[in-house]
Amino acid sequence: MNALRLDPAGARAEGARLLAAFQAEGAQPVEAAILQPAETLLDLYGEDIRARAYVTTDPLEGEMMLRPDFTVPVVQAHMREGADPARYCYLGEVFRKQESPGAMRLSEYLQVGYEVFDRDRPLEADAEVFALFTRLLAPLGLRAATGDIGILRAAVAGLPTSAPRKAALMRHLWRPRRFHALLERYAGRAEVPPARAELLARLARGEAVQSTAPHIGLRSPTEIDARLRRLAEDAATSAIPAELVDELEAVAAIAAKSPAALAALTDAARAMPWIAPSVDGFARRLDALAARGIDVEGLDYEASFGRTTLEYYDGFVFGFFAEARPDLPPVATGGRYDALTAVLGQGRSIPAVGGVIRPAVVALLGGARGC
Repeated sequence: MNALRLDPAGARAEGARLLAAFQAEGAQPVEAAILQPAETLLDLYGEDIRARAYVTTDPLEGEMMLRPDFTVPVVQAHMREGADPARYCYLGEVFRKQESPGAMRLSEYLQVGYEVFDRDRPLEADAEVFALFTRLLAPLGLRAATGDIGILRAAVAGLPTSAPRKAALMRHLWRPRRFHALLERYAGRAEVPPARAELLARLARGEAVQSTAPHIGLRSPTEIDARLRRLAEDAATSAIPAELVDELEAVAAIAAKSPAALAALTDAARAMPWIAPSVDGFARRLDALAARGIDVEGLDYEASFGRTTLEYYDGFVFGFFAEARPDLPPVATGGRYDALTAVLGQGRSIPAVGGVIRPAVVALLGGARGC
C-alpha cells in the first residue's frame, strides 16, 4: 500500500491549514483548471516535466495536459489582470508520471503553494517566502537547502565565447553532465570522435559534404546544410580559457554554509568579475533573511541545487527535506522565476518568487501543528 495515501483526510486537513496560514499573510486564494492548454506549458516546464506530463487531445481545445503544477497558470492569470505587488495561494492536485513507481513517488498528489509578485522588493520577497516556509515547517525538524541559479546564469553569460555556445550552455544548465561535457569541449579538452573530426576537417577545407544515400528523416537538406555551417562556425571559435572553465566548475560545485559560500563566491568574482552583481545580490539576500530571523550562519548553500528540477527557476531556489526519511520526496521546494513572467507577459515582466508544500508528506511526518 502506498504510504502517502494512508491518510488522505490528514493530507487534506494539513493542506487546508497551510492554505489558511498563507491567506493570513495576505495571499489571495486562486483556482486553476485541472486541464491546461499543452502547447505553451510544455515549452515552459522543461525536459523533465515534458517527459512526465499527462497529455491528451480535446476535439475543441486541441492538445491539453493535466496540471503538473500551479505556478504557470497563476503567472498567466496574474500577467493578464493582477495588481502589483500581489500574493496568491492555492491548494489542489497535480499530476506527473513517475518513471519508477515507488511508495513515496505519486503520479497524483496534493500541493499547496504561495506566490509573491513584487517589483520593488525582490530580495525581501525571497526572504519573505523562505522565512514563512521555515516557520510553518519548523515543528518537523527539516533540513533546508538553498541555491542561486542566477549566479550560474551570470557566470555563463559573461564567458568570452560565441553567442551560440553561451545559448547551448544555458540550455543545458539543467543537465549537469551535459553541461560539463560542453564546457570541456568548448575548452578544447574533450576528445573529438574521429568521424566528427574528419567532417570538421572537410568543412574547414571548404569541401562539399554530400551523400549518395536517399534522404530520410525529419530534417530537410536545407536544415542539414545549416547545421553543417553551424558546426564549422563552432569549430572555428576560439576555446574558452581553461582557467575560466575550471573557475565556473568550482562555482557550480560550492556546497557550504552560506557565509563560507559567500566567501568562495567573492573569491570567484575576482576571476569572473561579471558575476559580482549576482554575488552582491546573494549577500544582500542573506541580510534580508537574517532580518527575518533566519540563522544564515547555519543555512546550507548548494550551488547546483535546483538544476534538475523545473527549468523556469532563474534565481534563488530552496528546498526542505526530512533527513531521517531519504525515501520521501522534498517536503517543500520553491524559487524565483522572473524570466517566466516575461515570457507569459509577452514582454511585460515582474519579479516573482514562490514555493509549494506537499501536505501528504507533512501529514506523514506528524503534521506541523502549533504554527
